[in-house]
Amino acid sequence: MKMEPVAMHGGDRVAAALAAHGVRFVFTLCGGHISPILTASKARGIRIIDVRDEATAVFAADAAARLTGVPGVAAVTAGPGLTNAITALKNAQLAQSPVVLFGGAAPTALQGRGALQDIDQRPLVAPHVKLFRKVRRVRDLGPAVEEAFAVAREGVPGPVFVECPVDLLYDEASIRQWYAEAAGKGKSVPDRLLRFYLNRHVEKMFAGSAEVAAPAAREVRPPEASDSSLKAAVAALSRSSRPLLVIGSQALALAGEAQRIAAAVAQLGIPVYLSGMARGLLGRDSALQMRHQRRQALRESDCVVLAGVPCDFRLDYGRHVRRSATLIAANRSAKDARMNRRPDVAAIGDAGRFLQRLGAELAQSGRRWNSWIEEVRTRDLVRETEIEDQARPQNGQVNPIAFLRALEREAGENALMVADGGDFVATASYVLHPRSPLSWLDPGVFGTLGVGAGFALGAALCRPGSEVWIIYGDGACGYSLVEFDTFVRHGIPVIAVVGNDAGWTQIAREQVKMLHDDVGTVLARSAYHEVAAGFGAEGILVKTAAEVQSALARARAVARTGKPVLVNVWLDKTDFRDGSISM
Repeated sequence: MKMEPVAMHGGDRVAAALAAHGVRFVFTLCGGHISPILTASKARGIRIIDVRDEATAVFAADAAARLTGVPGVAAVTAGPGLTNAITALKNAQLAQSPVVLFGGAAPTALQGRGALQDIDQRPLVAPHVKLFRKVRRVRDLGPAVEEAFAVAREGVPGPVFVECPVDLLYDEASIRQWYAEAAGKGKSVPDRLLRFYLNRHVEKMFAGSAEVAAPAAREVRPPEASDSSLKAAVAALSRSSRPLLVIGSQALALAGEAQRIAAAVAQLGIPVYLSGMARGLLGRDSALQMRHQRRQALRESDCVVLAGVPCDFRLDYGRHVRRSATLIAANRSAKDARMNRRPDVAAIGDAGRFLQRLGAELAQSGRRWNSWIEEVRTRDLVRETEIEDQARPQNGQVNPIAFLRALEREAGENALMVADGGDFVATASYVLHPRSPLSWLDPGVFGTLGVGAGFALGAALCRPGSEVWIIYGDGACGYSLVEFDTFVRHGIPVIAVVGNDAGWTQIAREQVKMLHDDVGTVLARSAYHEVAAGFGAEGILVKTAAEVQSALARARAVARTGKPVLVNVWLDKTDFRDGSISM
């Protein structure tokens, strides 16, 4: 059947701007308010990935942004479509991830008049984004996209929201006809006034839209720390005998420079702890990377460099760093650099670039810190032995540490791991060793559950050669299990492992101890693998330690055929993380 040509519309303007910015994917849950954006993007070769929950769409865009440095794009319909996405939007804001979210809206002339899904979206969204842009004229759609991409990336990265009312997105002839029909043909004074008002409104909407400027991406230069802060940091490190480096997610804001940042850290020769997106920066086997006893190392260090990580709850609000130590904070955000603890040296600018400059200044200096490195590494090895001793089965099911050790051995060198859960995922952070830079995704400081499917979706599309694993707690799994339907429909061969201990264990452990009641923390040994199979994926159940190795090997083999897999692992309860509650 021959298709009739489709008239140009506002959605084409949005799609043309997305293409000009190198966008390859738009993540969405469909809605009439945003349909022109989706169809026009598809026509320009941008892949449309439709999911089953709006939050998943934003999580996927978040992952794409983190892994590529190009803002990830999601589009949701008006009203409930937007409200469903707010948690994921807030997660992106706190993780400083450059996401561009397009939201539909009721027709401009009907807003506030009871139209379908019409709410005032600004007060809901504005606190969680760097910019809320409400487009009012068709000619402004393309420039709004250009502005959104620039703002999302500049300074401290973060999400931007662009509200696109439905009557700006469809073709002009259809919209004019719709408004003409709405105005009616009555002869009364009110009818004539209504026609005058609507005609004038339409003219304003389409004014200047005949001239279409070619969209272009704006140059965004990363902020650079001052030369004086670099000089002060070099001096402090040069006189230090026990320096320590802590690198967080923000240091990888320039994703394309990850390898250069890793090389700079190696040049520095300082013992380093990695967190968040920085995990895996030095590969699996770097002699400089430490994984345990960070609190003790911070207390012993005489010069601490925090690169892209603030003194929040993860560093006990700065109390882990002793007062006599020189504190150097490299951060794009002056507020984060000074959070809870004023640094001696504030290097306000891109932390990754600052590390590269430090590495160039202090190359080979690390040789004189060998005894300090060996001291910290010796403690690391002792802790590894203690963890190994806790990997023995207790009650007949699978010991979580032993399972994660097996996964660490089995996962490929191209593995990319997505963390979504509480107790099981926190245990995994002690055991799993990300293989390379940008091969670990977790929600970040917000601690959001439910990121798993969206992050894995974005990761698998941006890294098609990677073996993508989701490390699910059984509680977290419930948020996005339905997205196995999405994985199957779009041919995304992720491997999910569910640590099934039948409870919200991270909460239960301290709740029962302190309040003597497990209310609200008990789950069932649910058949998550059967749910995945119901969506067309492969489901594997593991109840005993003897089944682990073959199950993991089978999961990898199935994924290589292009089919997603879920491995449901019945875990023992353990006391590995007693006393781990965070405030």
